[in-house]
Amino acid sequence: MDYIRPAVASDASRIAEIIVVNYRVNFYPFFGNDLFYFGELNVVDIAKEYADGSQKLKNTYVYDDGVVKGVIRINGKEIEKLFVEPQFQGQGIGEKLLRFAINTHNASFLWVLEYNKRGIAFYQRHGFELTGEKVVEDDWVPLLKMIYSSNPLDQSGKM
Repeated sequence: MDYIRPAVASDASRIAEIIVVNYRVNFYPFFGNDLFYFGELNVVDIAKEYADGSQKLKNTYVYDDGVVKGVIRINGKEIEKLFVEPQFQGQGIGEKLLRFAINTHNASFLWVLEYNKRGIAFYQRHGFELTGEKVVEDDWVPLLKMIYSSNPLDQSGKM
């Protein structure tokens, strides 16, 4: 896929930036946990998770058109993370990363924050359906399972 490549250790800080910004923008409003979102969650610690040779780095791909604008982490058939820098959202980057995961890695499921209506709608537009399965992660984060049920994209990637 154009602009999508395996992440390398030198991408770690950029990946961490994208993850931290998205967590704060998308999830902080629901939880309002200052200690977590502005303390525990930080670029330095997240970047360490993507160090050279780490398992997370091995399963991570970036959308890089000269600037790393999005990131996806795939573990087997599960999409573990998919984030696009907020300034670049709405440009089809998330769709390209999602299509890459489905077509190249046969990804077929993911967990989405129950409150993330925008994320749920995005995945539904791209062939995922809610299963009704729910888990609570870390005793306070409700996640819903979504599975890939169809491919609304033709070979050219058009809807």
